[in-house]
Amino acid sequence: MSEPAAVPVQEVKLYARHVKLYPKATRGWFTSWRWTMVWFTQLLYYGTVWLEWNGRQAVLFHLAERKFYIFGLVLWPQDFIYLTGLLIISAYALFLFTAVAGRLFCGYACPQTVYTEIFMWIEKLIEGDRVRRMKLDQAANSPKKLALKTLKLGLWSAIALWTGFTFVAYFTPIRELSAEVLSLTVSGWSLFWMLFYAGFTLLQAGFMREQVCKYMCPYARFQSSMFDKDTMIVTYDTERGEPRGARAKKSDAKAQGVGDCVDCGICVHVCPTGIDIRQGLQYECIGCGACIDGCDTMMDKMGYARGLIRYSTEHAMQQHWSKKEIWAHVFRVRTLVYATILLLITCLWAGALYWRNPLKVDVIRDRGSLARELEAGVIENVYRLQIINTEELTREVVIKVEGLEGAVVASRADVTLAPTSSVFVPVRVQVPPGVGQPGSNRLRFIVEQPQSHHQVVEKAAFFIPR
Repeated sequence: MSEPAAVPVQEVKLYARHVKLYPKATRGWFTSWRWTMVWFTQLLYYGTVWLEWNGRQAVLFHLAERKFYIFGLVLWPQDFIYLTGLLIISAYALFLFTAVAGRLFCGYACPQTVYTEIFMWIEKLIEGDRVRRMKLDQAANSPKKLALKTLKLGLWSAIALWTGFTFVAYFTPIRELSAEVLSLTVSGWSLFWMLFYAGFTLLQAGFMREQVCKYMCPYARFQSSMFDKDTMIVTYDTERGEPRGARAKKSDAKAQGVGDCVDCGICVHVCPTGIDIRQGLQYECIGCGACIDGCDTMMDKMGYARGLIRYSTEHAMQQHWSKKEIWAHVFRVRTLVYATILLLITCLWAGALYWRNPLKVDVIRDRGSLARELEAGVIENVYRLQIINTEELTREVVIKVEGLEGAVVASRADVTLAPTSSVFVPVRVQVPPGVGQPGSNRLRFIVEQPQSHHQVVEKAAFFIPR
């Protein structure tokens, strides 16, 4: 009996090997806007932390004091609902922008995009353009190559460390943090988060780059649920561009039977994620418009009309809509629903924030004495009231009680609250004899500011011994 033939071993790769990208620098309208957003976001991020307001840092999420300062607004742990509302508003705004014009946030304002642009600019400044960078990486190690790589890494690290320092300064007052860093007395946790954030900035913007957008960012995976055929996205005009092919500038494209695409590959070379937009919409596309600027440059050189690659919609490409018709379809059911919900939530959030009561009160019974009987049968209960003044204004408040007939505050009823302060006030409440039932009785504390008519009503229990 013959032996069975040997089955050849076939190697199957589950993951494609990473190929380093060398995006080519380009110029154009979208590139200018992208760099405008780089400057805007970085001035906002690095500059805001140095602003002052009422003698303190203007924007500070002070973890030690458990207070969030946002210019004139001071939020306490009890105000967490307002931060939650802000996150919901941001999410719906992202949904709306995505439904209208695709991944605008990814292409122009995402920190990954912004810092990648900065790091690539430094790389180009030190190592040269795309071709020179490719040759440098392929060349054998040499003192010159080592010097260039070290200089680049040093500048990247400096930016990353400053970014990490600024991040921590939003949670620890920056002037205190600066003094601690200069004196080498920075706390362990501050140092940890500074280096942690700096390390991630360096890793993601300097080395991982497009891999973050492709494999780590969840937004790329669920963006399709917010797209439809009327969403404006970066598109390639297949009808106009195909069949593609190289040709001389003065040649007649129609006579050669080719489209406007000269197959130069510049749209691929300038793409920060390395995709070919001519293959249609792909989840890796971040909508930065670099391919539009690159293609328009080539169209200008060839003497062709711009817009072979442009922002458009699937329906517009299929039905040859004009710009007016494209914008007419922006206000459709999906975008109107998103806009309505966003407007409603924003108005509710802004209204709740505007009419927020600056006084907060917690009533705590004195555990050392539930109730005691005084002269002439008067019953007294002792409480501790925690009164919080959430604003940066001095407030005069008065403590009152109601709910039991004849109940009075026997201790001092007026309290002065310093700006953004929390005080514990001992309060003695007395009830005349014969009022209420033995056991627990309902009582209400009223803390009000007569000048502004702000008041807080808190329920409590008044205990009468049997």
